Amino acid sequence: MPIEVPQHILDALTDVEMPRLPPDAGVAERLALGGLDLPVYRAACLVVGSGAAGLRAAVELARRGVQVAVASQSAWGGTSACSGSDKQTIHTANTADRGDDFHAMAAALSAGGAMDADTAYVEAVGSLRSMASLQYLGLPLPQDGLGGTLRYQTDHDEVGRATSCGPRTSRLMVRVLADEALRLGVPILNQTTVLRLLVEGARCHGALLARARDRGAGNPYGLGLFLAPVTVLAGGGPGEMYRDSVYPNGCFGTLGLAVEAGLDLVNLTESQFGIGTRREGFPWNLSGTYVQALPHIYSVDADGHEHHFLGAYYRTTRELASNIFRKGYQWPFHATRMLDFGSSLIDLAIARESASGRRVFMDFNRNPLPVAGGAAFSLDDLDDDVRAYLGKAGAVQAQPIDRLRHMNPLSIELYRRYKVDIAAEPLEFAVNNQHMNGGVAVDIWGRSSHPAIYAVGEAAGTHGVTRPGGAALNAGQVFGTRAAEHIAATLADHVAGDVAECAGKAVAAVLAGLGAGSGLTVAAVRDEVQARMSDAAGILCKAGAVRAALAEARALNGRIADDGIAIDRPSEVARAVQWRQMALASEAVLTALDHYIAQGGGSRGARAILDPAGDAVPVSAGGPLEDVRFRSERREDRERQILLRHGEGGFMVRERKTRALDQTERPFFERDWPAWLTGGVYRAEQGGA
Repeated sequence: MPIEVPQHILDALTDVEMPRLPPDAGVAERLALGGLDLPVYRAACLVVGSGAAGLRAAVELARRGVQVAVASQSAWGGTSACSGSDKQTIHTANTADRGDDFHAMAAALSAGGAMDADTAYVEAVGSLRSMASLQYLGLPLPQDGLGGTLRYQTDHDEVGRATSCGPRTSRLMVRVLADEALRLGVPILNQTTVLRLLVEGARCHGALLARARDRGAGNPYGLGLFLAPVTVLAGGGPGEMYRDSVYPNGCFGTLGLAVEAGLDLVNLTESQFGIGTRREGFPWNLSGTYVQALPHIYSVDADGHEHHFLGAYYRTTRELASNIFRKGYQWPFHATRMLDFGSSLIDLAIARESASGRRVFMDFNRNPLPVAGGAAFSLDDLDDDVRAYLGKAGAVQAQPIDRLRHMNPLSIELYRRYKVDIAAEPLEFAVNNQHMNGGVAVDIWGRSSHPAIYAVGEAAGTHGVTRPGGAALNAGQVFGTRAAEHIAATLADHVAGDVAECAGKAVAAVLAGLGAGSGLTVAAVRDEVQARMSDAAGILCKAGAVRAALAEARALNGRIADDGIAIDRPSEVARAVQWRQMALASEAVLTALDHYIAQGGGSRGARAILDPAGDAVPVSAGGPLEDVRFRSERREDRERQILLRHGEGGFMVRERKTRALDQTERPFFERDWPAWLTGGVYRAEQGGA
């Protein structure tokens, strides 16, 4: 018999309050640079970003006695605290029926290709400690009566390694880590934007900041210096890069910051796109039970007329409904799933409807309508896997809203908190950009191509082409810990030096980018970048369109370099810098994508590479969709990665083979223990960035 969850429990898992920050400490040191009076902050390590990955790094550093501080544009306001899906997940190895051994889990993490095998193994091994430490800190992961963690199947995961506290899993992770960071006395500099890393050869002296609280007569822009010999980038992905995006507003990430610092970047061709509500309202992924409840999906034209557009793509009502359900664990768009009437045909159909000017909705008070001439929808007329799942879940109610309420009442409560009652009204949604799988190239400790800069979470390009849903949360926890361990063991290698010259150049570069007479504004750059990326680098890519978009991106960055970005008031300096960096980051993505396509790369992961001579074509109920003919992926591309670095002449592109995992030398206790005791394990030449 189903157990009704009391409202107070639903409230506790939906309205997750975050801790209050203590009063900001005063500034004891100042430095005059470029005619400005700058405050100076110091620590042994600066963590950029206050999400789950950044807080994990900060907590582990503090535990090891490293003086660490966190700089956050908006504490508790990033992706892991404010965004998510029906069931966010972390991954662990477990028993044979709901998990597996480390090697098998690593193989699943890297199955899509372009992921380093040693990184995948590190994530698999570290997942146990990741989960256990979060539970120790108070994360309420669900268990059965014998103490086993409850799990389920998610996208790119055929075994069932996922677990969840409900739609607020990642926010709950941020809360328990924030509580621990504050308990350990980690300073969190809120309302702080990192404008530029102070890189000088093999040293990184820290960062140039902008803080509203530091604005004054002698410092109208609120600039400041944070001096630290080691920096961890944990600011998330480039959420503002796309117009059609499910990221919360203001998520710029640190990709542009890394570009300007000259770091190696990897796998920028790889992102995730999927259905979700846009950030103009309440941004959220519509995976899991939202679609497993089998709502009716339709579009509305400019005249207000409804269109049952999915009925033109699938042959039977059973086929249509079963694929709506499969979006629950096949949520990201994948080119191959457009074939054979698969689940990504839904993404394609929605994208085409949106491109035609129609708005797309999900109605939880109506079952899917039948296809033309087809049978009416019935829970008894579904594919075997779908019918079995709903039966086992007890989700056999007559209407989608009742099935959703039975399987996941939190999903209804979540939207209700943001003034959207999906039990009473349809939900508008679209295909959106959701996650960057590429980023800063790192080694097995999270260290970038610069010895004093690390990257963890979505800032790090560790994921490859595809990843099981929620694996990014696990990766951030694992590499936040790994980076902290490595920094604590090697901190003596990073010696502070004279920062005045490097900092002076950084201040001059930022001020030079503020073009008082420039015709470019923050809004103009934003609109151009977002429109170009959504239109030319979304789920459907054409070689010519990508090449043209790259030329336009280069031209925009040339104008920004020559004329700067105009601002109306000094307080806008941070946004101007962030949009300059986002324009650079978009050029980096288009450079990698153009290189991949020009080398003959095919469709994989997030994008279909359209080609009139392509070997694959989706078929709808009405016949082949020739305008979506695409190239299939080449198997050999799975063993390669595309790397970029920005220099004086623009972006330099190279390729490398993915790192392998040497399984010939198995660990041996007596032989390997001394490397751990002496710290040699942190200095072994393994898995370089």
